[in-house]
Amino acid sequence: MTRYGPMFGPDYTFLGVPACDWQDPPTYADADVVILGAPFDGGTSHRPGARFGPQVIRGTDYLPHDASRPHMAMRVDALSGDLTVKDAGDLEVFSGEIQRSCDTIEDAVAFVAENGAIPVILGGDHTITWPDVAGVARHHGAGNISVIHFDAHADTGDIEFGSLYGHGQPMRRLIESGAVRGDRFLQLGLRGYWPGPETLDWMADQGMNSFHMSEIVDRGLDAVLDQAFEIALDGCDGVFLSVDIDVCDPGHAPGTGTPEPGGFTARQLLDSVSRICHELPVVGMDIVEVSPPFDHAEITAMLGNRVVLEALSGMARRRKDGSGPRWNRATPLLEGRGGNAPSA
Repeated sequence: MTRYGPMFGPDYTFLGVPACDWQDPPTYADADVVILGAPFDGGTSHRPGARFGPQVIRGTDYLPHDASRPHMAMRVDALSGDLTVKDAGDLEVFSGEIQRSCDTIEDAVAFVAENGAIPVILGGDHTITWPDVAGVARHHGAGNISVIHFDAHADTGDIEFGSLYGHGQPMRRLIESGAVRGDRFLQLGLRGYWPGPETLDWMADQGMNSFHMSEIVDRGLDAVLDQAFEIALDGCDGVFLSVDIDVCDPGHAPGTGTPEPGGFTARQLLDSVSRICHELPVVGMDIVEVSPPFDHAEITAMLGNRVVLEALSGMARRRKDGSGPRWNRATPLLEGRGGNAPSA
């Protein structure tokens, strides 16, 4: 089941894009992207509240909800003309039943992908990435998509709090299931004090590529992304992008369940998402762990909204460029005041 807009709160779509019904393909036959809300936080291990994430990601903005957002640098409007985006509302999930909720999410994501649209899922805690990626893999084929995962935490635990399922285990469940290959699973921004040596050994045995925050600082973010892109496209047809908002330092994203100091800036995250969606064939995406009860001045909610908008803008620019990375994001913005923006 689904409903338009937030499961918790008034009905509205992402910044006013047209609504659709994921169970009725003709309602999104022309869509490049279909947004789905997955307001599930039954897998959290610390602070809950991410079930309210889809609501604030959709609506937190200071501009009118008029389904238009022209990107100054990329010269595209992902919500009006350069990409067709529709919002299927929130899936009906129940945080007291992980398996049932994950089955609902996987079926919906797979159905949207099979009907020709890129699913963009608004979480929810990181448990939902297990059904999100599994759903996309059902369409594209097991092992045929890579995953680029931004997070402070590896989320590769086995049994946590007596359960196989939760927001600390989705990546392990995905790799064990065969939906994705361990050696095509790329993680950026890891830091902190979990998991332990046994789990790290398991990750190494799977060939996972994990870039610790200290390595990103030492080598530079662009160099790490360049390496990640080469690995992601080796033997895979598409990329799933998963963004846990806690990849950012709590100063940039305080509203999350398991904050870890020393992470990305908001600018680094937005630049990374922009590059990925412009330069790589993204076939699915989710953004998770935005927890409004712990936010301050809508800092995290605004960043979550802009992560989605930056991703959509990158996809729109990729389409305009003919699926090739021709736009140089370092190009100055305005002619006569520093250079040229990309041509429309």
